[in-house]
Amino acid sequence: MSTLRLSTVLMSAMLAAATLAGIMQFAAAQSVNPSANRLIQQNQLQQLRNSLQRQQFQQQQQQYREQDRRIVPQPRPEVPVVRQACPIQIVNNQIVRVCR
Repeated sequence: MSTLRLSTVLMSAMLAAATLAGIMQFAAAQSVNPSANRLIQQNQLQQLRNSLQRQQFQQQQQQYREQDRRIVPQPRPEVPVVRQACPIQIVNNQIVRVCR
C-alpha cells in the first residue's frame, strides 16, 4: 500500500507542477504583451466609436429626410398679368399702336 501511496503523491506533485507551469506561462504571456492587449482594446474601442458615430449620422440623416418630406413647398403666388394700355396692331406691314 505504501507503493500506491508513493505513486499517488508523485502523480499529484507532477500534476501540481504542470499546472503551476501552465499558470506561470499564462502570467508571463500577460505581462509580456500588456501593450499589445492595450492596443487591441484601443482598436476595438475606436471601431465601436466609429460604428456608433455612423449610426448616429444615419439616424440624423433619416430625420432630416423625414422633415423634408413633411415640409410641403408653397405654391407659386398668382400674379395678375398686366395688359398693355396700347395694343399693337399690324396694318399694311406696319406696326401700329392703338391707344385709347
